[in-house]
Amino acid sequence: MIIEAILKINPNAKVSVEHTGDIDTSIINWLEGTIPIPVADIKAQFPIVEFDMALDELRAKRNKLLQETDHYALSDQTLSDDMRTYRQSLRDITENLTTVEQVKAVEFPTKP
Repeated sequence: MIIEAILKINPNAKVSVEHTGDIDTSIINWLEGTIPIPVADIKAQFPIVEFDMALDELRAKRNKLLQETDHYALSDQTLSDDMRTYRQSLRDITENLTTVEQVKAVEFPTKP
């Protein structure tokens, strides 16, 4: 998570991290002239990185469920209203989520 937080601040940062526990005990090696970022600034990015990671995991699960029903949405198939609603619910599942707790509390719709 340390590298992800650094890249939130400086997407072009070249860095390696020797993890020895938490960020306070880890060794950050700034490479290729990358200007070091204060540890407090890196720590401030942790909630954002944690949210992004949780959302990425949710999207991956959602995308897998959508992919499992893609064959129902082919042009030579008639998509039932229940399946259309299910698929739209899956696509809308990430809307209005602003916290990791909300992401983790998402309940997926039941496949018809």
